[in-house]
Amino acid sequence: MPNTKNTILENWANITRNEIAVKPVYHFALKQTGVNLDFHLKRFYYGQEVSFHYFDNFDSLVTICQRFPVNAILIGSKSELYKEIEMLQAIKSNVFLSIIPVILYHPEPSNNIVVAAFENGAEDFIYGEWLDKLVEVRIHKVIDRNRRDLSINPSTHLPGPAMIEQEIDRQIKMGSEFAVCYADLDNFKAYNDYYGYASGDRVIRLTAKIIRDVVFDVCREGFVGHIAGDDFICVLPQNIVNDVCTWIIKSFDAIIPYRYEVVDRERGYITTVSRRGEIENYPILTSSIAVLINDNGKFTHVGELSKMLADLKKATKQKPGSNFMVERRKKY
Repeated sequence: MPNTKNTILENWANITRNEIAVKPVYHFALKQTGVNLDFHLKRFYYGQEVSFHYFDNFDSLVTICQRFPVNAILIGSKSELYKEIEMLQAIKSNVFLSIIPVILYHPEPSNNIVVAAFENGAEDFIYGEWLDKLVEVRIHKVIDRNRRDLSINPSTHLPGPAMIEQEIDRQIKMGSEFAVCYADLDNFKAYNDYYGYASGDRVIRLTAKIIRDVVFDVCREGFVGHIAGDDFICVLPQNIVNDVCTWIIKSFDAIIPYRYEVVDRERGYITTVSRRGEIENYPILTSSIAVLINDNGKFTHVGELSKMLADLKKATKQKPGSNFMVERRKKY
């Protein structure tokens, strides 16, 4: 299998390879009986900021997770783990704790215990011969998958705000020249109110598919994220911005009228109550895309881009129909 780790890095133009290494802070909640999980974890995360928070019952675990952003809960023992399985059940039944990954460890567990652990929601179960590198990778991957899953939009299955910010920050730190495209729908609230949330959600998923398919057809290394609602982000090489935005708009305008009833489509508008409580006519949905180019190291952090994108999006939405607008002004 080819190594795809640097696929995006190798395909973006004008990228410097001196990406700044950021050392993350890890927080682990530990319950260990007769084993020394913390000893191994300290070796894994040598040179990084790691905090261990020890607990021996459910209440103390809840307190820890309220005070610290726990990355994973690790429970290890040489006993039969029956009490630990009961605690696992309690963790996964708790709304607050259930999103935190749980990893169990036992040197020689019975098959029934392993099965029970996974049936009750354990993300991983480490057992048998302790191989440092393998265990390290498994713990890393559990944490990475959890972060990814929490940031994925459940409706469109696109990366959410956290991963969007991470990708833009990554491109800035690599020194790449790239474009950020902020797309949203015009008058979507009126459509959602008129046809109902189920129809509105279908439009959101359709929009996501159009944007994703166009971006990946033109540039398989592009990035598409879903902020929330009808707001989407694309991160692209700057030289393909015009093609991508043009095809997104053409595809959207060709398909979206068929998400209306025939009578509304032929009339060209719907009539519903506005945000001000007044009856107004709203035309067929259109899309607006605000585009910001990061060239010559113009931006140093995500916040600078987000402010300019918000202002540019407002200006783009003032134009009738579907449009995209590229910011030509300097950073402010």
